[in-house]
Amino acid sequence: MDEKVEYDTLEDSLKRCGSSWDAAQTHGLLTGRLAIAGAPAGPDWLIHVLEGVDEGNALRKECQKHLDTLYQSTFWQLSERLSEFEPLLPSDDDDVWLRTAALAHWCEGFLHGLVSAKHSDALKERLGAEPLSDVIRDMLQITRAGLDDESDEEENESAYVELVEYLRVAAQLCYEELADIRNAKSESK
Repeated sequence: MDEKVEYDTLEDSLKRCGSSWDAAQTHGLLTGRLAIAGAPAGPDWLIHVLEGVDEGNALRKECQKHLDTLYQSTFWQLSERLSEFEPLLPSDDDDVWLRTAALAHWCEGFLHGLVSAKHSDALKERLGAEPLSDVIRDMLQITRAGLDDESDEEENESAYVELVEYLRVAAQLCYEELADIRNAKSESK
């Protein structure tokens, strides 16, 4: 799947249509929901992100096209297991402060995606056990991420890159770890 949505494009589109979600949160939410529900998560995710936005709004329709592309590419990245998954974050050319804030928002969205879906006892148990409990705990810490004023730009940049890589791997791990939960949901329908 070659078609992707750029962070700035989605951020602008979400703001212009009146969504209360930013691009990083939106992608985090989608990733968390896909981990739990797989492909069927798309419609609920879309409704959640565009809640309160007038359906007749032409800007909503444009935004929905970007969101549909994001959904397709993210689902493909996770389901194909080719290690191509990347959290949707600002460009490396953007200020590290902005990127760090977006990283925290991505984690907020991801965690919301995990906990806001309907939970079976099996899912609750899985989320409370290692390695997923560790990922959840780490992401909670990242939601409070900030830059160290005492560190130089190179150290902050290095820390940011490490966190992005951690999120990339953690999201794929969650998707893999929850495969049987997704399969059980699809079999029960």
